[in-house]
Amino acid sequence: MRLIRFIRFMRQILRDKPADLEWIEKQGLLAVKLAQIFALRPDILGSEKCLQLQKLYQHAVTIPSEDVQLIIDDKSPKGFKKRVIEMEMEPFASASVGQVHIGKLDTGEKVAIKVIKSDFEQAFKRDIKRMRKWLRFGLVFSPRLRKVGNPIALLKHVEDYTLRELDLRNEIKGQLELNEIKKSLNDKFPMPMLTFPNYWEEISNQHILVSEFIEGNTIRELMDKKEVSWDQLLQLFRIHGAYMFGVGTFHGDLHPGNCIINQEGKFVFIDNGAICHSPKNISKSLFNFFYNLSNGNKKQSFESLLSISEQGKNPNYDKYFSEMDNIYLDFENRKAGEESLTKIMMKTVRTAVVHAKADFGEEAFPIIRSLMYLDGIVITSYPNIQLISEMRPYLEEFRVLHSSSEEIDNNQL
Repeated sequence: MRLIRFIRFMRQILRDKPADLEWIEKQGLLAVKLAQIFALRPDILGSEKCLQLQKLYQHAVTIPSEDVQLIIDDKSPKGFKKRVIEMEMEPFASASVGQVHIGKLDTGEKVAIKVIKSDFEQAFKRDIKRMRKWLRFGLVFSPRLRKVGNPIALLKHVEDYTLRELDLRNEIKGQLELNEIKKSLNDKFPMPMLTFPNYWEEISNQHILVSEFIEGNTIRELMDKKEVSWDQLLQLFRIHGAYMFGVGTFHGDLHPGNCIINQEGKFVFIDNGAICHSPKNISKSLFNFFYNLSNGNKKQSFESLLSISEQGKNPNYDKYFSEMDNIYLDFENRKAGEESLTKIMMKTVRTAVVHAKADFGEEAFPIIRSLMYLDGIVITSYPNIQLISEMRPYLEEFRVLHSSSEEIDNNQL
């Protein structure tokens, strides 16, 4: 995606009328990934525009049946055709990287067969290289942007999880990692509502993945039908929050299309290839920020946020705390639809950079992006909820995880 096309892309995203999704997809994988991030920012684009962009999660352009057969013939591992006795050529679902077909094994199991649609890697890396060059040039004239919005961090994160997504074997590795964490926490933080699909590793490879077919609906589908309950969203926050804040290892792309609620009412995390690892000091500090905020301890909350950054010279802490007080004035009474948590967090980061001379590292972005996803779901489905207050009981649970590994400063809490 060249510079002129990127400008046209941003016009598609920011204009009042609907975006041309087909045109966006033709600009390549990077354009689709960036559009997916914007899709959960109703505070920037408005709800209707976001709902339209969210179609890019699961309703991407599919490839013809004859091309699918060519991929199977050329890329399938040894034993695949013997084990898979049936495969529907029309895809069940399609996303930016791959599409999913329903199949049947020789043992009778119904399976989901994911196929990488094309050789995206070379073009994607080229687009990333070009955009990184443009951003670095722009940051010469606006260096503060690196600290406030950190577009380089965003681009690096998109590059990292997308390249891992292009190798389907990473889904198996990611599922094993998350499942092992779940088992290790079973005594102090049981998660009976979470499960993962089974995989057939012996007939899967980089290009083709065979997994259990999950009967159920994605969070995205339930949102569209207005059938996702607030209790379900709270349980999703409890589970995902434990990985993010309690452990620091979590699903790095848990958008509404990557979580299914199965027929038993359990959450099934899919597309587990993009696992993120947040340094302990970052997950601890962000936890402390939200924990103190949920309990009305605003000053301690503001201090917690500063602890994840490296302070520069001549900070003006008095101005920082004054501005933070203004940002969070009457915050405990504000509803999600009035001002999103993401938007408030961006104001918070900007204030810390300008007045406290903070320099937030790239490692914080995966958690912030996950919070953007959760925040976007809440704004779309339950705009009248006071999110931080509802989070409080679960933050207490996360505190137990931190305390057990001595990750929380008891004097602070």
